[in-house]
Amino acid sequence: MTLIAIKDASLTRTEQLFTGLSFSIAKGDRLGLVAANGRGKSSLLRILAGEDDATTGTVTRLRGLVVAVAPQDPPERLQSLSFYDAVRDALAPEVAETESWRVDVLLDDLAVEESTRGRAVRGLSGGWQRTMLLARAAVIEPDLLLLDEPTNHLDIGRIGVLETFLAALPRDCAVVTASHDRAFLDDVTNRTLFLRPQESADFALPYSRAVQALEERDAARERRFENDMRKVKALRQQAAKLKNIGINSGSDLLVVKTKQLSERADKLEERARPAHLERSAGTIRLTNSGSHAKALVTISDTAITTPDGRLLFRIGPSWIENGDRVVLLGANGTGKTRLVERLRAALTGSDPDMRGATSLKLGYSDQALSQLDAFATPWEAVKRLSNLPDHLTRSQLASAGVGIDAQTAPLTRLSGGQRARLAMLLLRLAQPNFYLLDEPTNHLDIEGQDMLESELIEHGAACLLVSHDRAFVQAVATRIWVITGKRLAEVDDPAPVFEKLMSN
Repeated sequence: MTLIAIKDASLTRTEQLFTGLSFSIAKGDRLGLVAANGRGKSSLLRILAGEDDATTGTVTRLRGLVVAVAPQDPPERLQSLSFYDAVRDALAPEVAETESWRVDVLLDDLAVEESTRGRAVRGLSGGWQRTMLLARAAVIEPDLLLLDEPTNHLDIGRIGVLETFLAALPRDCAVVTASHDRAFLDDVTNRTLFLRPQESADFALPYSRAVQALEERDAARERRFENDMRKVKALRQQAAKLKNIGINSGSDLLVVKTKQLSERADKLEERARPAHLERSAGTIRLTNSGSHAKALVTISDTAITTPDGRLLFRIGPSWIENGDRVVLLGANGTGKTRLVERLRAALTGSDPDMRGATSLKLGYSDQALSQLDAFATPWEAVKRLSNLPDHLTRSQLASAGVGIDAQTAPLTRLSGGQRARLAMLLLRLAQPNFYLLDEPTNHLDIEGQDMLESELIEHGAACLLVSHDRAFVQAVATRIWVITGKRLAEVDDPAPVFEKLMSN
């Protein structure tokens, strides 16, 4: 049964985001929504939820349809509420009065600890805020559940809880997930909609297989377009030749034939459509300034502790050499961030147990992109970190997806994707030879993730990465460090680690 149908919809904001979009969602569908940053995914979710209108087209909903959406960020009015009360707030007052037990059951299913349930929303981590927003959407028992980047800020264990929760939803409940997490999309969807300005593509396949089908379709269309254009060229050449002969001979028949050939060429050219060319949300380019040192980072046997001195784990003698791309894995709270903070402090100061080569030049980015907070505007950020003349500053920002109007505007106005790409630009301008990156794929669309992977690999950049993005880890890691049993161990294959972390 069809729950909602979109027909010939278009959406225009400052630019056209999509047009001619037609698709439907049936009971039990598990649809992945994929597009570059800023290409209309969140807007389409709001249209499906009835919170916004398409510019043109029709949206038909099943009578009595209950739709719930889990947005990326909590509204301001929820910030002062506790986690529990923010979820309870989603229920109608009469339901909340008599059936608040539904909140308790749901939070048990989502493995939310009692201590977290009483904390104010504004004091929660980004991951717990995402979990709260999911719970608010699910507690009303919707027919259609809409998720906007649900895995952002979640560690691997929480992603596992989310996947288990979605799998246990009633079979009739449809789910639409807008996400850039490729492994997550493969695990929870059986259908993929690629949202494009024109000719969006819908495949009854999970993400990875859908991408292959899309590439094959685009390649076939490009071959057909090239073939059609060759035919157009041949028809025009033939028409021109006959026209000259007809004029010289005075043949009316050849003049008519020339006109027919020209008309055929015009019609064929009008019908011919080139394959879709995705407009980039901004390029990501990195660099590796190089070093003659074999070991860029050397770590002695030492303990990683909490600020109050409690042991998190011990790390034995370790080192990171030129070209090593080390990924640090571990459950939430095991000390990944503490190691990153300790190493950053050591590489910018002194630490008897952690040392960098004298030639080491650090490039750092954390998951909140807090390094951007020191700048008022994107323009100021680039000018303070480089000696680029004004015209090159404008060019570099534009190529990173920060348009002319946004370059001198407050940095807080940038989208998450723009901030992430700006952070990568600032890293390149610093010309490091060692990268320390905490969740670098947060906010990056799939194109951006692919660029980042390619840049790290192509330049042979040495780095220590913390990431919960399984596809990214599999693509870039040359070494895997795992925090387990209060020790740091090195393993060859991350897959068993992912499996264990997701099942905990």
